[in-house]
Amino acid sequence: MKVNFLDLAGQNKKIKGEIDLALKNATRRSDFILGKQVRLFEQEFARYCGLKYGIGLNSGTDALFLSLVALGIGPGDEVILPAFTFIATANSVSYTGAKPVFVDIDDKTYNIDPNKIEKAITKKTKAIIPVHLFGQCADMNSVMRIAKKYKLFVLEDCAQ
Repeated sequence: MKVNFLDLAGQNKKIKGEIDLALKNATRRSDFILGKQVRLFEQEFARYCGLKYGIGLNSGTDALFLSLVALGIGPGDEVILPAFTFIATANSVSYTGAKPVFVDIDDKTYNIDPNKIEKAITKKTKAIIPVHLFGQCADMNSVMRIAKKYKLFVLEDCAQ
């Protein structure tokens, strides 16, 4: 018996018509890069989040990278992230010149284990990037408590 690691066919089937129409319209207009739909998405997403601005990017990697740069994170800094994540999380840290510091995961949720974060914090630590996986959110209350205690930034990787 084959069990797929991740099977999105069922949920995609429900919205296939909507997706096909959106792709057809974007292709017809040839504005799928920085076009009308991107601007609308940015505005609607910002409004949904209660923020003034939203910026659509080409990838989660660039979103994390630019967020880290905006926070002033770079060479000589360290960023804590889970040992179990897609490589883009670590790459975004490396692209800034900072060092990714891996922390083990909780074996029940596959998310970063908050009980192991404090042991990884050094004077060079500037941020924590919890990654939400398989529809399960990281324990953000614990992560935020630790971040506040040590005055660290938190960037949530929600790309999955």
